[in-house]
Amino acid sequence: MHADPALIRSVEAQVAAGEWAVRLDLAAAYRAVAMYGWDDLVFTHISARVPGPGHHFLINPYGMMFEEITASSLVKVDLEGRKVMDSPFDINPAGFTIHGAVHEARSDAKCVMHLHTVEGVAVSCRKEGLLPISQQSLFPLSNLAYHDYEGVALDPDEKARLVRDLGANDNLILRNHGLLTCGENVAEAFLSMYILQKACEVQVLAQAGGGELVPIGRPILEGIRQASKAVTRQAGGMIAWPGILRKLDRIDPSWRE
Repeated sequence: MHADPALIRSVEAQVAAGEWAVRLDLAAAYRAVAMYGWDDLVFTHISARVPGPGHHFLINPYGMMFEEITASSLVKVDLEGRKVMDSPFDINPAGFTIHGAVHEARSDAKCVMHLHTVEGVAVSCRKEGLLPISQQSLFPLSNLAYHDYEGVALDPDEKARLVRDLGANDNLILRNHGLLTCGENVAEAFLSMYILQKACEVQVLAQAGGGELVPIGRPILEGIRQASKAVTRQAGGMIAWPGILRKLDRIDPSWRE
């Protein structure tokens, strides 16, 4: 069915408190992506696992702009992308291919974010990928992987190769395609994407300026590798994310509906 925001009805009374909390965070992530200008019309996705024993996940209704997403509009699906709760909205099954693969392989990847930002795609097109030239690049470089382009993600066989390439990393550059991050919760995945995106923005500007770039030394890279997970978890879950939620509320609190 056409993803008309007018069809949204509150589902808060129909779901457990834990699920509603995840719905709120995920809706906020969609709104924040739109706020920062990282969205790509109705394309790309952010998914999050629903608490509990079932392998159920929340994803955006296909055709709805990210700035229109609410907690109640999110669609609950299984690992095959089939709806497991009544919803007037459909999802993009092909769009869940990448997300489903990561969720299935990584129990710690409770949120998976995939974007097509201009700067992220630009860096994904460069053979050398992300360079160690900024402070922003240090954190993603400490757990970054690459996956070669295989065309539009419609082939189920690609799942195994994508999961293999991602490994235990939380940051993935999809060659010629875009960026992907995952985390233990929505806040973690979002902060990882924020830092990765900023690193790509800096790199594109630095390379556009011409001249020789100044790389960061390997000893510094190795030191950051040991501390990056703890730093991003603390900053994402305890400091940055609540501030983002307050900012979204000031702009338009309808994401909470």
